Amino acid sequence: MAHMASTTAPALTVGFDLDMTLIDSRPGIHACYLALSERTGTYIDADLAITRLGPPLADELVNWFPQEQIEVMADLYRSMYPTIAIAATPAMTGAREAIDAVQAAGGRAIVVTAKYEPNAKLHLEHLGIHPDEVVGDLWAEQKAEALREHGAGVYVGDHIGDVRGARKADALSVAVATGPCSVEELSTAGADVVLGDLTEFPGWLADYRPARA
Repeated sequence: MAHMASTTAPALTVGFDLDMTLIDSRPGIHACYLALSERTGTYIDADLAITRLGPPLADELVNWFPQEQIEVMADLYRSMYPTIAIAATPAMTGAREAIDAVQAAGGRAIVVTAKYEPNAKLHLEHLGIHPDEVVGDLWAEQKAEALREHGAGVYVGDHIGDVRGARKADALSVAVATGPCSVEELSTAGADVVLGDLTEFPGWLADYRPARA
């Protein structure tokens, strides 16, 4: 007897960015840049640096250090980060509820971030946010690697780089205007949905899932 083809839709997997999507990393990163400046004797405008979060650490450090020092400075920053930045960093409003909404609906919630993966995990553990998977060290289009690997059909982020990653992965791009990019910038970059913040996500997800049936 021939096997019947399954009509069950695959489980939904939703990816989330970390900085300025799930966590407000500005206070911790600000403090870490000041500490790095003090440690190295090199001026860093921490106020300016936290207005352009999203890209990899090296993209910011190159504004303050010679190219040949970037790798060493990045390693130093990352080593200082856990004791300085983790406790200083709060969750974004609605972050826990967004992750919980995906899991309560029977889906998987993964975090795909440009942040150094061990530090990303420390943030989530400290804040009691429990995604199903955390993948770090990927930025913009690179995020498509992890999104495809985990079968993510939706990616939620605050930066136009997140929109580019979602589009390359053929995932629905859901943007939240809680980071450095405006609603207009996110829309122009190609976001399929733009929310004010993550408090709007559970309601959006509840409407989105029936549409998949």
